[in-house]
Amino acid sequence: MRTEHDIWTYRADVGDFTGIVGYSVEALDGRIGKIDAATDAATEEVGASSIVVDTGPWILGRKVLLPAGVIERIDRAEKSVYVDRTKEQIKDAPELDELAMADEMHRDELGRYYGRGGRGWQQPPHGV
Repeated sequence: MRTEHDIWTYRADVGDFTGIVGYSVEALDGRIGKIDAATDAATEEVGASSIVVDTGPWILGRKVLLPAGVIERIDRAEKSVYVDRTKEQIKDAPELDELAMADEMHRDELGRYYGRGGRGWQQPPHGV
């Protein structure tokens, strides 16, 4: 059974999330880019754990901010991070404003988008 978790917190079952900058990021339906930066609320002043993904040519070099809670697993051997969102959900997310990343209102907007009931919410499989 899947339990609710804070969208801005790394899931306990993901394991060690340190050293993931440079890893490729895989959405449910394919690769979206590489991790440009990763934060941990316990060690950063931002107040929310997240990753910044450089999408390269996929969305015209746009960077996207993904809350840590969307990370499903990390494969160290493949140097890949798997997220439980589709490419379309990520592409349609609010634009990353690097100047506003630490802004609570910007995080709230992204939290509403990716959180339960938002357009970027991914329903767990089989109702779990």
